Amino acid sequence: TKFVESNSYDPWLNLAVEEHLLNSFAGESIVLYLWQNQNTVVIGRNQNAWQECRLNNLERDNGKLARRLSGGGAVFHDLGNLNFTFLLPKREYNLHRQLSVIVDAVKEIGIEAHFSGRNDILAEGKKFSGNAFYHGQYASYHHGTILIDVDTGKLSEYLNVSKAKIESKGVKSVVSRIVNLKELKPDLSIEKMKKAMYMGFIEEYGRIDSVLDFEKLAVSTDVTRLYDKYSSKEWLLGRSPEFNFRTSNRFSWGGIELLFTSRKGTIADVAIYSDSMDVDFIEHLRQGLTGTDFSKPSILEALHNLPKCVERDDIIDWLHKTDLS
Repeated sequence: TKFVESNSYDPWLNLAVEEHLLNSFAGESIVLYLWQNQNTVVIGRNQNAWQECRLNNLERDNGKLARRLSGGGAVFHDLGNLNFTFLLPKREYNLHRQLSVIVDAVKEIGIEAHFSGRNDILAEGKKFSGNAFYHGQYASYHHGTILIDVDTGKLSEYLNVSKAKIESKGVKSVVSRIVNLKELKPDLSIEKMKKAMYMGFIEEYGRIDSVLDFEKLAVSTDVTRLYDKYSSKEWLLGRSPEFNFRTSNRFSWGGIELLFTSRKGTIADVAIYSDSMDVDFIEHLRQGLTGTDFSKPSILEALHNLPKCVERDDIIDWLHKTDLS
């Protein structure tokens, strides 16, 4: 087992180091990585930056936009939030074990917590930690937030939460359903939380063999290359080609927006925006639809050819009832 703590608040560097740890260490070791971002909105792998984030407000306040490898929705990070990442070989990946480190760490500081829904950890019925996941070829990671003293005013100023999402959660606003742990435990600090996470990690996975040097990792060739990716406009904003058909819907597993460009009756280009946790499914969907005839029977046939899963079946049911003309 290994431990590394970032000394940078730059989201692009922190995400570059995270992916480097996944590629270079997590195939063989279990790693706990703790990091913080200053004034940052982080969007999921398949989200539309313009839709999820009020980019003008963020730029006005010298904030940063970042896009992570994992799926899920947009989050706001400031220095009142602690991020953690568990990186580990695929065979060791066990969501329940990883989450229990956080639940136990929070219990250790005197707050009762439990896991809920697809990716949340709650205390007193409110969310203080959102989690997301990414599976590489040999290793996986599970990362998330721990809200300790986040500026919730900024959160609502920068995040543009869709009405459908809020209604599907049955709450009035995103702010009303989150809680800062400091509200429940006024003497809690980021340092205390880090210590509790470190101890919880040792308790679950045994003693730490080595503490990695963040500064050395940060200047490695691989991290420099990854930094260029994470900070590039192309990665952050994606492309916005001219689409001639768009449709969207919200399901229990997340929202999806499909945009097609059809040429001579064939789907030449597909863009998919989604906060689904399953990034692999979204990629299979994109590949499956590209090159298909732009007709309902062909699109449904292409969907039936994808691996069976809840997402696929929900989309088939929905498109059956949708006018694609």
